[in-house]
Amino acid sequence: MLNFSTMTLGIVGGGLMGRGIAQIALAAGLPVVLFDQREEALALAHAEIDKGLRRQAHKEGHSADSVERHMSRLTLAGRLQDLAPCQVVIEAIVESLAAKRSLFEQIEDIVATTAVLATNTSSLLVTEVGARCRHPERFGGLHFFSPVPRMKIAEVIGGARTAPAVVDALEALTRKLGHHPVRARDTPGFIVNHAGRAYGPESLRIASEQIADFATIDRVLREACGFKMGPFELFDLTGLDISHPAGESIYHQFYEEPRFRPSPITRLRLAGGLLGRKSGSGFYAYDAEGLRIDPPESVMPDAADMPVWVGPCEIPGKRVAVLALLERAGAAIVNDSPAALRSAGQACAADALCILLPIGDDATQASVQAKVDARWTVALDPLFLKGRRTLMLTPLTDNAARDLARRLLSADGTNVAVINDSPGFIAQRVCAAIVNVACDMAQQGIASPADIDQAVRLGLGYPKGPFELGDHLGATVVMRILDGLYMRYRDPRYRPSPWLSRRAALGISLAHPDARG
Repeated sequence: MLNFSTMTLGIVGGGLMGRGIAQIALAAGLPVVLFDQREEALALAHAEIDKGLRRQAHKEGHSADSVERHMSRLTLAGRLQDLAPCQVVIEAIVESLAAKRSLFEQIEDIVATTAVLATNTSSLLVTEVGARCRHPERFGGLHFFSPVPRMKIAEVIGGARTAPAVVDALEALTRKLGHHPVRARDTPGFIVNHAGRAYGPESLRIASEQIADFATIDRVLREACGFKMGPFELFDLTGLDISHPAGESIYHQFYEEPRFRPSPITRLRLAGGLLGRKSGSGFYAYDAEGLRIDPPESVMPDAADMPVWVGPCEIPGKRVAVLALLERAGAAIVNDSPAALRSAGQACAADALCILLPIGDDATQASVQAKVDARWTVALDPLFLKGRRTLMLTPLTDNAARDLARRLLSADGTNVAVINDSPGFIAQRVCAAIVNVACDMAQQGIASPADIDQAVRLGLGYPKGPFELGDHLGATVVMRILDGLYMRYRDPRYRPSPWLSRRAALGISLAHPDARG
């Protein structure tokens, strides 16, 4: 449908997104007409595109002449009429339904009837944006991510009335621009912003219950799970003036789906102007140069020795790994259960440190099930033993038990986070929420598991796509975590997706290529 050898690309909006799209189009050899009614925006866009192309040329070892050739294909336009020769026009203006609709009504009077029109919206429905177009069949969505030159992915969205050939054309254009296209159904948040509705919201739920502070949650998810940034670092980077309204929008567009419920924490902080880096203060404080000030971790206390008993674990091999850690740390491990020791009248029975390894349960429930004394009990997350370990306390855990467990489990140099009681610790519940949301996206046919995984890796920077993560943990394990959360809270946000529960029951991959929804 598109002839790239003769095509001119039109871009409306000279801001960060518009000039990023223009830069990759010029680098791909396409002539670009960049429109903005503000002269200062066009001047800044020209300078930033030139700078970006020069940076890219230096990195790739190209000459300055290549930059001049690319820049010679850029036309700066202060009138919409200058878009007339464009075969594709991409809109990248303010996220306002009224503004976008008005713009496309004007563009339709200017470009040829064969021209393809696309919106770069991130939170509005493509169908809704293009509803007033006279030719909605040529209207689609092409959602890039900022910064566009580095984020090598774009979501291609067909609206309810978009012609299939237009979706194909937008996918081909995305590849021409050097980005990876992923097809998404026209639903709130498409793929990336929809899939991201678990990481931050579940972390906020954890913080709201005082299970751990913001920095501890970030450290666990970064160091134990491999996320590039913790959720509260990410909130501060994006700014709550962006992330909180986007979260509320998706929540309401899905008719108050409990999985996407926003948090009063971000609403309160937004109202107080604690936006993040841009305001100089957010979930973290920032110095005069804008560098984050991390709160210090607590000092490792002295701890008296006592015998250690380790409870069973549902996953084979995890208890063995924990026992090996403790033995290397010099722990005095007892093999009989504390209940058996007490019945035998041994003196150490009441003072044995009990380390439990629950999945989906909190330390209180685990201690009741194991019939151990909650005062001498801690729980250790058995799924995430590298990078950073997480210890969970019961409401009664004695400081002596806490301190000894922390000392033993950090003896090999691995940091240990200590948190209050929570079903699923931190890492278990956040990872299970990520997997569950993605499974429900696949169940709804929003995108394929492969495209969801690819979009999440590239668009959100997660170490694994949600289906990769789910298969790594195991579908039955994810189900166990969600069931534990649901039993404790009775909150429908933790109900498992049918996609997940069926595959767990059958013992197959969450991304099984031959399995139907």
